[in-house]
Amino acid sequence: MELPPEAVRTPMPTVIDSENFTPRLLSLLSNSLVYRESRALRSRFGLGTNDWRVIAAIGVRPGVTASEISEFIAMNKAIVSKSVNVLTARGLIVQAEDTGRSRHLYLTADGTQMHDAMLPISMRGQEIILADLSAQEVTQLNQLLRRLLARVRELEVDDAPDEPVDADSA
Repeated sequence: MELPPEAVRTPMPTVIDSENFTPRLLSLLSNSLVYRESRALRSRFGLGTNDWRVIAAIGVRPGVTASEISEFIAMNKAIVSKSVNVLTARGLIVQAEDTGRSRHLYLTADGTQMHDAMLPISMRGQEIILADLSAQEVTQLNQLLRRLLARVRELEVDDAPDEPVDADSA
């Protein structure tokens, strides 16, 4: 194989320790659980994890809007919109329009049955994570994760650029 002359051929002197980099480990765990869940949901119901998350959010908050779902589950609005369209077409959710632009979303009777059928697959991920933890460790883990999530949201505000970055000058 012939490499271009500008190709860097040696490892960088300062790199992330991938075996101890916590964001990577969290990401790997999350990706593994989502992949397992998505395969099972697609196989059994013809719906994916994003669709499940929308159904679950509406189950928790009937009458929620797509924008509120996006914020609640930290998912891109376009992805939520696609799931809303799929779930509406399948008769699992309905949209009630109010006088404004917002459409409030509700599960249908079929949607509540789908929720209940999908729930055990999602809960299995919880079981996998918590299997080797004591009740006290589970409480501590959940408190820590909530604290970290709050801190990340604070950092997002702090890290917001003051001015758009010009791709040509970067």
